[in-house]
Amino acid sequence: MADTIRTERTGAVLEIRIHRPERLNALDVPTFARFREALEAAALDRSVRAVVLTGEGRAFCAGGDVATMEEHRAAGTLPLLFHDLTAGQELAIREIVGMPKPVLAALPGVAAGGGLSLALAADWRIAAEEAVLVPAFPGLGAVPDGGLTYFLPHFLGIGLAQEVLFTNARLTAARARELGLVHEVVPADALRRRTAERAQELAAGPTFAYGWMKRLMVSAFSESLESQMMLERRGAVEAAQGPELPEGIRAFREKRSPRFDRT
Repeated sequence: MADTIRTERTGAVLEIRIHRPERLNALDVPTFARFREALEAAALDRSVRAVVLTGEGRAFCAGGDVATMEEHRAAGTLPLLFHDLTAGQELAIREIVGMPKPVLAALPGVAAGGGLSLALAADWRIAAEEAVLVPAFPGLGAVPDGGLTYFLPHFLGIGLAQEVLFTNARLTAARARELGLVHEVVPADALRRRTAERAQELAAGPTFAYGWMKRLMVSAFSESLESQMMLERRGAVEAAQGPELPEGIRAFREKRSPRFDRT
């Protein structure tokens, strides 16, 4: 069980890898629990300044494990499975979105269903040229979960989100880049290297400020302008109380690059 989620540390970057290549890294309830535990540990470890999410082999994550679904369908326990599966996924998504440091998703291949939700919850997405993004839920007759009906309308607007969901669109990496669903598209053999480079760049940045940026971008869709500016003010004052903003000011005055990772 422990091997379904693997972690690897490189400096201040922690990689969390879903390791079920024989199932295209599909997730079941126990694997979601291990995934969430790894995310929680990353959030609490102050020496981790950036997190990479990826999958083993030729897929990022194919979503829920359909083989497990079939077992529960035959046993008459499918509703219980979906309750537990979506509950575990919700906790994982909350950990990614609420992570007080940048989270990158490296997509070597398909990101489908709940796997697409996981990718869209990250702050920076890098896809191999062969990667495909697909909702998958309509093909199963399932209701989207993991925040997909939140992320897609916010990224694309209602009209394009309807098109993607109702047609169960298979988006190539190039098309996903055009739509803003991924930030970078690279050759497959460059994915790991480029992800490591970008993760190190973010790890060297102002992680406290990044954490507040994440929080503010989520709240922007539910708060009024006045409330949003109050939150921004709170974040600005808290940043002024920490080490990063003073370092940035000193670096600007001294005409050098700031060293946020040393504060």
